[in-house]
Amino acid sequence: MSDDITPRLALPLLQPGQAQKETTHNEALTVLDLAVQASVLAVGTNVPPATPVSGGAWIVGAAPTGGWAGQAHAIAGWTSGGWRFVGARDGMAAWSIADGQVARFVGGAWTLGVLAGSRVSIGGNDVVGARRAAIVDPAGGTIVDTESRAAIGAILGALRGHGLISG
Repeated sequence: MSDDITPRLALPLLQPGQAQKETTHNEALTVLDLAVQASVLAVGTNVPPATPVSGGAWIVGAAPTGGWAGQAHAIAGWTSGGWRFVGARDGMAAWSIADGQVARFVGGAWTLGVLAGSRVSIGGNDVVGARRAAIVDPAGGTIVDTESRAAIGAILGALRGHGLISG
């Protein structure tokens, strides 16, 4: 890694005795403005817009062309000085305005709307956790209530169909 840029976002660093330090500082602020709490207009776009507006940002697709050539998967932002790019790194996230979802960069690709975790907790109470053993269909008992069994079977079938329970 070069000594004149930061290792993660490639922000330009000021150098001792450097003239016009404001230029380097302003470039770093421009890239930070693009990367911090990123919000993009679209994900996976390969062709730059014909008339971008300053402040607009996009996640570049896998086969970019034109002004985005060579910037696959980067976050591209239009500024008064032209295109600026922030290279994607594992763990980066950006809000996609077009999709209304978070896009995350993991394993060399952007994914939309995928949340990964081991549990969901609301107010300190786990509402979703590790998958438990399958719930068996109703059977047996001394009194047979076919309507109840049919309703329970339908509920279990719907939950299984949506991947909410196994079985």
